[in-house]
Amino acid sequence: MRIGVVVPMSVPDGPGQVPTWPQVRTFGQHAEAVGLDSVWVCDHLLSSPPDDGIHEGWTILAALAASTRRLELGQLVMCTSFRHPALLAKMATTADTVSGARLILGLGAGWYDPEYTAFGYPTDHRVGQRLRSFLSKPQGADLVVLKELLEAGKVTPVIDRTFPLRETAEAISYVGERSTQGKTVITV
Repeated sequence: MRIGVVVPMSVPDGPGQVPTWPQVRTFGQHAEAVGLDSVWVCDHLLSSPPDDGIHEGWTILAALAASTRRLELGQLVMCTSFRHPALLAKMATTADTVSGARLILGLGAGWYDPEYTAFGYPTDHRVGQRLRSFLSKPQGADLVVLKELLEAGKVTPVIDRTFPLRETAEAISYVGERSTQGKTVITV
């Protein structure tokens, strides 16, 4: 059995305020010092309630990657509808490189409509539609594109994908430095 913990990121996690970066870093380093196996961040753009405040997940994850040596690092979970899959793949490979191949890439479809509204993402697709898009082809190419980018470093252009990948495929031939220590683990 392996044991991990979610790092404090929002007002409900701290003493009535968003935890500072030094507090989050200390938490992660303490988790490592006591022998835990992993630390996890969430990918919310707003807390609940929305005005409470929350850190951005990828930024905290990359900072923890540089501040710890052994812990695996993951997300519970990264919302694929917040980012183009090519951008998400680039972010993941960079964080994996910074961490020395300790990244666990957790992916999800998203569900918290106030985040979609606040950041201008379409809210016409409810959770069920987001899940269908996330898991199916060709309507939702999130997993297909991420897999291609993470394994091969490029995308095979397909016209019927949700994302404008013809331009992306031409622009991305190298996503990031591939770790020689292991593979990025993708969890769904």
